[in-house]
Amino acid sequence: MDIFSALAEPRRREIIELLAHNGQMTASDISDNFHISSPAVSQHLKVLRLTDLVEVEKQSQKRIYRLNLQKVDELETWVLQLQKSWEDKFDKLDKIIEDEKAKLQTLKTTTKAKRRKYAR
Repeated sequence: MDIFSALAEPRRREIIELLAHNGQMTASDISDNFHISSPAVSQHLKVLRLTDLVEVEKQSQKRIYRLNLQKVDELETWVLQLQKSWEDKFDKLDKIIEDEKAKLQTLKTTTKAKRRKYAR
């Protein structure tokens, strides 16, 4: 499963938000925030682990989960590149629109001048 498929599920995004807010949490602490079974939360955590969005550390009988900040940074970098690409496209579109407005204004001005000239 890819990172976007993993994040498409709302509960997984909630888990990511919990970990972002709390730093690290045990599986049971994460599970306490949901009205679904612990095995269901474990399956969501497994998907997040397999996509490297979260890391897990065993401490005795507990599993401690935290965000994989490197993966989050990679995702952020990609999103920022995509955002820049779209901003560049919109800037070009804005320029085209402004040029077309200027042409239209020139045409209107020229047309009015011609009408005045012929009205005399």
